[in-house]
Amino acid sequence: MNAKQGLRRFGPQFVAEQRHRYGKRPPENRMLSYDLAVSDEYEPWRIWLDEQLALLPDATAESFAAKLWRDQNFWPDVIELAAGAALRRQGFTVELERRWGNLTPDWTVVDQDGTAVALVEVLTHSPQQGTSARMKAWHALVERVKQIPVPVVLTVAGDRSRPLDAPDARTAKRIAQDLRRALLSPLHQTVFRSQGYTFLLRADPSTGQTMRPPGMRAILTPPSNMAGVVSARPVAAGIDKKVSKYRALAREAGLPLIVAAGADKFTGLEVQDLDDLLQGVPTLSVQFDFGDSFIHHPVEIDPLNPPRWTMPPELAGVLWVDNVFPFATAWRPNPTAATPAPPGLGMEAGDLASRSGLGRQPASG
Repeated sequence: MNAKQGLRRFGPQFVAEQRHRYGKRPPENRMLSYDLAVSDEYEPWRIWLDEQLALLPDATAESFAAKLWRDQNFWPDVIELAAGAALRRQGFTVELERRWGNLTPDWTVVDQDGTAVALVEVLTHSPQQGTSARMKAWHALVERVKQIPVPVVLTVAGDRSRPLDAPDARTAKRIAQDLRRALLSPLHQTVFRSQGYTFLLRADPSTGQTMRPPGMRAILTPPSNMAGVVSARPVAAGIDKKVSKYRALAREAGLPLIVAAGADKFTGLEVQDLDDLLQGVPTLSVQFDFGDSFIHHPVEIDPLNPPRWTMPPELAGVLWVDNVFPFATAWRPNPTAATPAPPGLGMEAGDLASRSGLGRQPASG
């Protein structure tokens, strides 16, 4: 291992600095990736990130490292690095953002002779704008409720027709004060109203008795802000836009165009959703969690005419990148591609199995 490969941008010193800088901040003022940056269980992730950055030019690696842990950058950057790693595993060399006239595809794939053999653009499916802020706001209330020394589990009663607005910092403080007074009161209550919100004591579904969490503190299960229909249609639309942007370049260069696609973990999107859309499977997938009252707006599905996406002819295929370490991939070639991918590109031993998240319920149309 040379000196560059041994460089630890995200080693023990980085972890200590992150804990010192953010550890005492309230959760709403931390990045969502804070646990990934400091927890021992995610050390393999950080080692992998160091290894990927070591393969990039120094200036590029420094730029990646500087912005990687921001909420808006983390998953797109990880998916981009994972796509490059997958291509290298097939024996190819990859160049990040090589300039082709006025365009810079995310990766240019080069063979052993130094000849470009494919262009790869990366697409990351992200949650709706504002999701991170709402999650942080609810988490701030969760942390305040944890300070109440009463071992109960609370949830929020919401409107089933619309998402519940997250409280701002001042409102969260007042809610926590009201809940503390109510829970420490000798009066036994199961419904608590504060600042326009209604909180309920959760009962054990098997016994009907008030649920008791471990420890001696109150726990709030808020809306997850992840509830909703999980569909690959936005990803397909994004891939179509990528193809429109790069089709002329791919045609002029005589190279196959590949889109490496992945998803932020909060979207719940998996390769199975892409496969369902490619095959026209009449399936509706929804993700939700405890605390979610609003799941999704009404959805109409015709089981005899389900949504289906056909890859455009200029697209050689889609390389799906998982968002769980070690970031396995699944290759979905375009059987009608005008310029197919070279042999071996995107093909890996094994394939991603579909994993369903908590509360994710597929339902046939």
